[in-house]
Amino acid sequence: MNSSKKIPINCDLGEGMPNDEAIIPLINEANIACGFHAGNSLIMRTTIAQCQQHQVKIGAHPSYLDRENFGRIVVDLSPTEIYQLVYKQVSILQKIAAESGAQLNHVKPHGALYNESAKNTIVAQAIANAVFDLDPSLVLFGLSQSHSITQAIKKGLTVANETFADRAYLSDGQLMPRGQLGAVYEDENVVAQSFINLQHGFALTSEGKKIALKSETICIHGDGPYAVKFVEKIHRLYS
Repeated sequence: MNSSKKIPINCDLGEGMPNDEAIIPLINEANIACGFHAGNSLIMRTTIAQCQQHQVKIGAHPSYLDRENFGRIVVDLSPTEIYQLVYKQVSILQKIAAESGAQLNHVKPHGALYNESAKNTIVAQAIANAVFDLDPSLVLFGLSQSHSITQAIKKGLTVANETFADRAYLSDGQLMPRGQLGAVYEDENVVAQSFINLQHGFALTSEGKKIALKSETICIHGDGPYAVKFVEKIHRLYS
C-alpha cells in the first residue's frame, strides 16, 4: 500500500481484539488504546512492536476511564480533569514507546471523548492543551472540520482532519450515533465506496445527501467484526 498516492488509513488498535496482527500490515497509522477503555501495558508493547515491524505510525488513543462501556459513554468531567485524563494516558503510551525505541506521531481521542471534543469547545481546548503541553510536535486527529480541529489549530498543534469509511454521516458532518440503525457499516463494498468518496472529498449521508469533508486521514475501526475484511478490501483497491 503506497500512502503517498492516497489519504492514509488509520485504525483504532490495542483494544484486546484478535484482529490487530492482520490489520497492522495494511494500514498507515495506528491509534493505540492507553488502558482506560481497553488494553494494558503488555498489549501496548505488543502493538507498538507490530507497528514498528511494518513501519506504521504510532499514536495514543486516550478515552474516558470507563472500561465497562468501552469508553463510549460521556463522563461529566471538568476541563482540568479532561486535561489530566488525556495527559496521563498519552504519557503512559509515550513512555512505553520510548522503551521500545519508538516515538509517538499523533493523538486521537476515543469514543465519547472524541465525539464530545468535536461538539464541545471546552472539551476540545482541554485536550489540545494537554497534547501541546506534553509534546507540541504531536499531530492531533479530530473529526473533520469540528471543534477538535479548530481548537487544536488555535493552540498551535498540527492537525489531521479525520473521516470514517465505516460509519454513516449526518447532514451536519457529525457521525450518526452508534445506537441508530445503519450507523455502522457492515458491507465491505459500502465501506470501499465510502473510502473512495472520502478520497474525493465528500461523504454521502444516511439520507443520500452529498456533503463536503476535508479528509487527511481515514479511519477503519479495529474492534468491528468485519474490520479485517474492510481493510483487506481497501488494500486490494489501492495496492
